[in-house]
Amino acid sequence: MRMTLAPPPTPFVAVEVPVLERNIAARARSIGELGIETRPHAKTHKSSRIARMQLDAGARGITVATIGEAEAFVAGGVDDVFIAYPLWVDPDRGTRLRALAERAEVRIGVESIESAARAAEELRGTGVRVLVEVDSGHHRTGVAASDAGRIARAAADAGLPAIGVFTFPGHSYSPDGRRTAAEQEAAALAEAAASLRGSDIEPLVVSGGSTPSADFAAAGTLTELRPGVYVFGDAQQWELGTYAREQIALTVHATVVSRRADRIVVDAGSKILGADRAAYSTGFGRLLDLPDARITSLSEHHAVVELDGSPAPSLGATVRVVPNHVCSAVNLVDSFVAFDGGRAELWPVDARGRNS
Repeated sequence: MRMTLAPPPTPFVAVEVPVLERNIAARARSIGELGIETRPHAKTHKSSRIARMQLDAGARGITVATIGEAEAFVAGGVDDVFIAYPLWVDPDRGTRLRALAERAEVRIGVESIESAARAAEELRGTGVRVLVEVDSGHHRTGVAASDAGRIARAAADAGLPAIGVFTFPGHSYSPDGRRTAAEQEAAALAEAAASLRGSDIEPLVVSGGSTPSADFAAAGTLTELRPGVYVFGDAQQWELGTYAREQIALTVHATVVSRRADRIVVDAGSKILGADRAAYSTGFGRLLDLPDARITSLSEHHAVVELDGSPAPSLGATVRVVPNHVCSAVNLVDSFVAFDGGRAELWPVDARGRNS
């Protein structure tokens, strides 16, 4: 919807479209130069419009975390989705996945013989294909790389085609861990691919990637990367050194409601910024235009900003807050205000709340 009036009252989530476009193009180019396909994780933006921008830039398809997200994006015109999650396919999920498979190419994750058998019972003959999740060092979900072939063979024998392996190098979210996580990712995926071959299954897809580790991806091992946060950036990426200030495309516009010489309080709290704070984070968020300032205290509708020598904005001034974890912030709003030069539009967050 084209906005003809002023932007809405603060706080609201804003996207700078030219920065977004540059981020999408730059990552597509850097991954393409490695001879790897891009399958971006759309749980970051949850926007069919942004997914189409990524596909237009050359993405192979998109990645999602839930069936609900997949449903929202397929309804928005996306025809190739990978649910990168170790699904337990009960009858309800089976019904939903079968309906999706009639409209799009669908891949799902499995990580056990039991989950592969359960998925096959619901999905054999539908065209849904599976990738086996392996643990490359994050230690959340995923099997040992050497076990991947056994699980892929079980899926195939149950009637569900297994086409490859995937991992999430989540331990790349560490100031000193980006390169190491990418190296561990490559080693685990290479071993997992060999395990599939040892079970007479050719791994057509070897899938990895996170935004922090993408710069160190292993050409020759991976066939696709699934970064997500790269479209917007956030305070975590800023502090990790993955993204510079000028690459931040999403901020929360907030109003200064209290002012002291050394601090301000703005009207954006955890209900729009999210409450994530990683161990390495220096605060609960940052201010795009005051890079030395930090949010030191966060409640539902207040953010206390220590200025650390930066000039204090005036009462009533609008500031641009960079959330720590952009994926969480996006899921808290129904729409973005998308700024493109002198034009502002509302872009819906189509997959907001689609958590199952």
